[in-house]
Amino acid sequence: MCAVFGIIGEFNPALARQALSVMAHRGPDYCGIVEQEGLFFAHNRLSIIALSEKAHQPMRHGEVLLSFNGEIYNHKALRQELSQDFSFKSDSDTEVLLAAYQKWGLKFVDHLVGMFAIAIKDGKDLYLFRDRLGKKPLFYLHNRKQFVFASEIKGLTPFLKSNKLNKDALSSYLGFLAPTPPHTFFKGIKKLGAGEYLHFDGHKVENESYYSLLDASSTIITEEVEATQKIEEQFTESMRLRLSADVPMASLLSGGIDSALIAAIAKEQGTSLQTFTLGYAEYQKYDERSNAKATAELLGVSNTAVEITQTDFMEASEKVFASMDEPLNDPAAIPLYLLFEGIKKEGYKVVLSGEGSDELFLGYRQYFEYLDIEKAATLEHKNWLKKYFRSNFSMNREWEWYKRIFDEQLLFRTSGEKFTDLQKNNLMRQNIKDGDGLRFLKPYRDAFEASGHSDPSLWYSYIDLQLFQAEHFLTKLDRVSMAHSIESRTPFLDHHLAETVFSIDPKLRYQNGVTKDLLKKVASKYLPDEVIQRKKKGFSNPYMEWLIASGKIDLIVEVNEQTGLFHREVLKEYIERGKRGSFKQHVWGLYVLSCFLKKNFL
Repeated sequence: MCAVFGIIGEFNPALARQALSVMAHRGPDYCGIVEQEGLFFAHNRLSIIALSEKAHQPMRHGEVLLSFNGEIYNHKALRQELSQDFSFKSDSDTEVLLAAYQKWGLKFVDHLVGMFAIAIKDGKDLYLFRDRLGKKPLFYLHNRKQFVFASEIKGLTPFLKSNKLNKDALSSYLGFLAPTPPHTFFKGIKKLGAGEYLHFDGHKVENESYYSLLDASSTIITEEVEATQKIEEQFTESMRLRLSADVPMASLLSGGIDSALIAAIAKEQGTSLQTFTLGYAEYQKYDERSNAKATAELLGVSNTAVEITQTDFMEASEKVFASMDEPLNDPAAIPLYLLFEGIKKEGYKVVLSGEGSDELFLGYRQYFEYLDIEKAATLEHKNWLKKYFRSNFSMNREWEWYKRIFDEQLLFRTSGEKFTDLQKNNLMRQNIKDGDGLRFLKPYRDAFEASGHSDPSLWYSYIDLQLFQAEHFLTKLDRVSMAHSIESRTPFLDHHLAETVFSIDPKLRYQNGVTKDLLKKVASKYLPDEVIQRKKKGFSNPYMEWLIASGKIDLIVEVNEQTGLFHREVLKEYIERGKRGSFKQHVWGLYVLSCFLKKNFL
């Protein structure tokens, strides 16, 4: 995995080293620095492939310097292709990147299969690349004297003159669980979006998109048999590539189909993965240990359970929030952090996880609810309904869905949408217009409408992969795994597999009204029916029960008294409803935000 870090322009050597050191957890095996006038180019290395010192970074070839975070899974095939024009000195995928850049220039990224955040310094020019689906993060800061980039925000905050809150980050966080690119909570610090690259010529910064799933294929697969065959081929190839490592490897295992299929195909390919499962003391309704144990026994793989308590959860929360650098509204981040802590103790450095499957194969039941509600837009006589919904505000999400349809607004705004614009307007002590949140989605919606795609389900998958997955789930996975110096791999997020799904007639994914219908048909060759048909739990946990019991929920009101961000009575209503079991994630998001504001701005 690793951390990339660099400064172009003026810098204080001691401050630069201090900023690099706060990301040491991402790469504890080696620290490399190239330092000269106007340039500090550095790398913290976590050794996974090609463990020798010849693979250390930053790596140089002529005038080109490269620092890279991630894994290039097709590096062996690329090496063979490039060996006629490049004399390799190591077995590393980093050197393959150098060779690829030498041959193809900026188009080298089109040849890569993997996850990556890449920094290339070529003469006066600096190029930053974030992988196609946003698995690896990359942040940057540009002021009058310097351009600074880093794998985590904490590597950039020392270069801010002062901490100023980015209100666009706050608004998009409340709306979508995490700030949308390019925003971060720190004014002046930005992030690359998935599939983007940046060019800095020493004066100005330019960002461009180099990849879109919407361009995946002009050939549409219309037959179910062919579709499932293509999915199986691409997923088994994705697994083959991701089972390559020179260090111990494990996998997460819940009671569901995604993690079970990963373990089953790994075994089919000759690797019996050690699996890990999370359990909760005294909360059986959230616990998946029994299901995971049954799955492990059916597959013939070893399974280890890690149990956590309320004390574990609350004590770890501050560490997790520190790892995130800014608010992320996902209560599962804390249990996942503790699970990776347990995996680290067992000596594993690589873990496979099932992110991306739900978004690609329509694994959320609400996708089908949205598809059904979309039909209401075709009602000829809907003016009365339009007036009714406009005049009768409700905090319930179903009200918002129907109001949008009758107002002819965009219905689906990611699976991670929490506070709607009208909810924000009701809660915040500032005017938020209805539809304001659409500005954060506009670049993606414009791209979708220009692509020629029209099926709503493809919009659901596309925007969820761009934001709900890349900025929410993958941010969580990257930070909590790297906090323990563990590399996380996500075989469902192979871009060739994603392109295959986007080249299938969308109706094949939902026509039978079954979540993950196509994937379940593929899985039937590898998994018993009891695993495939088991009811989905998700990574649920008793976060609200523990937050209430700890008494820390009161921090929300305490911080609001100091900031004045929210109307007191509306805030108290959310908290009371949260205690009764509704709007729980809204309240958790407010708690995470309160912790952040208290630490950084009060």
